[in-house]
Amino acid sequence: MNIKSANNLVQEALTEVKTITVEEALEDFKNDKINLIDIRDIRELEKGGRVKNSHHIPRGMLEFWMDPNSPYFKEGKIDQNKEMVLFCAGGLRSALAAKTLKDMGFEKVSHIDGGFGAIKHSKFEIV
Repeated sequence: MNIKSANNLVQEALTEVKTITVEEALEDFKNDKINLIDIRDIRELEKGGRVKNSHHIPRGMLEFWMDPNSPYFKEGKIDQNKEMVLFCAGGLRSALAAKTLKDMGFEKVSHIDGGFGAIKHSKFEIV
């Protein structure tokens, strides 16, 4: 059996999705230009905190919550006209998730380099 490693999948995703810095994300977030989407598990949020006014969509539910034809679709949760900026703990899961959203047909998608680890050391407000 010849399977791709998780690292290979992440590297492929990084060639297809836009990666932005924490500073770029913060500027766009302050100017209400993006949906800031935290895809970490709820236990990670409870343990480490979350970005004030960000959206939480667990990675395991992302495709279902974003698909208008899914019974789990969250109507009105995300402004479809704004770029979707995803982050996880370190930037690996968010790269994969951003690629998945692109594969679903979403065009304005990116992820934050360094994830929540980088966000914690920035001027984002953590609650």
